[in-house]
Amino acid sequence: MKAHTAETQATMTPQKSVAFLLEGNERFRNNIRINRNLIEQVTDTSSGQFPFATILSCIDSRIPTEIIFDQGIGDLFNARIAGNFVNEDILGSLEFACKLAGSKLIMVLGHTSCGAIKGACDHAKLGNLTQMLEKIQPAVDQTLTKAGEARNSSNLDFVNTVSKKNVQLTVAAIMARSPVLKEMADNNEIDIVGAMYDVESGIVELI
Repeated sequence: MKAHTAETQATMTPQKSVAFLLEGNERFRNNIRINRNLIEQVTDTSSGQFPFATILSCIDSRIPTEIIFDQGIGDLFNARIAGNFVNEDILGSLEFACKLAGSKLIMVLGHTSCGAIKGACDHAKLGNLTQMLEKIQPAVDQTLTKAGEARNSSNLDFVNTVSKKNVQLTVAAIMARSPVLKEMADNNEIDIVGAMYDVESGIVELI
């Protein structure tokens, strides 16, 4: 399978891009991945790149996005940071990916059993990790629990619910903090969606 070109990228819509990712995830889960000549794709992309989607995901080693979405070289932009939140540098990267390089979709991808989320739930303190986890704290604070339920990493249901809330807040933050991307989304040039990856099943579900 060839890498995306300017022509094939132009045929992609935000909705088609979401469908491509979810279809790829289904292939991954069923272990029937598309046969790609990756070295040929290296050659195909040596003079330019035309990814159809951009994934903002966690650094977790269990979530290699090209693999779980069954995509090849040149198909996806990737921004990875523990806890999949946004800062100015990541927002700038997303703006480059969409406004300048033609990506049709931003997917904020959280996951179950996230170590960064567990750290935020436990109010972990460690060097630069402390200020990083503070950016996830709003998701912890906004996640409700029943009386008596633990609000820390011992409660995996709580952790996973915080992960989902964090994705939702990150999607909202992209829209609120990037006029460039908001305008593109309002004009249906791109879509900005949230999703969760289950580290036990390999399933990606939209939020």
